[in-house]
Amino acid sequence: MARKATASKRRAPRRRKTSGRSSTRGRTKRWSRVVTEHSDALTLDKGVFTRSDPKRIAASLKRSALRSRRRKADPFRSALSMLTFYINRAGRKLPASRKRTLMRAKDELRKQFGRE
Repeated sequence: MARKATASKRRAPRRRKTSGRSSTRGRTKRWSRVVTEHSDALTLDKGVFTRSDPKRIAASLKRSALRSRRRKADPFRSALSMLTFYINRAGRKLPASRKRTLMRAKDELRKQFGRE
C-alpha cells in the first residue's frame, strides 16, 4: 500500500536555532559586550577596562569579584578570567598601549590577591 503525501501532513522546513535574542538589525553584533555586561562571573563597574591605571583596574576587578554572589570560581580566578576574556576578545583591534596597560593590570591583580 503506497502512502499519499498530502499538503497537510508535510513538515515545514526546519529553522535554525537562534540564541533567543531579538533581531540584530540596526545594531552591531557584539556578543562579547553582552557577556561582559550580563555574565554570571562578575558584575563589573562601568568603564573598568577603559581606565589608564593598572592598579585601579585591578582594584575594581578585585572589588567586583569579592562582592559578587553570582561567580562560580574563587574571586581571583573570576577577576583574572574576566580580564583575560576582555583582552582576548579585543584581539587585533586593541592598541598596543592598551594591551600593555591591561597586561600590567593582570600582574597587579596577582599582587593584590597575594599570588605573585
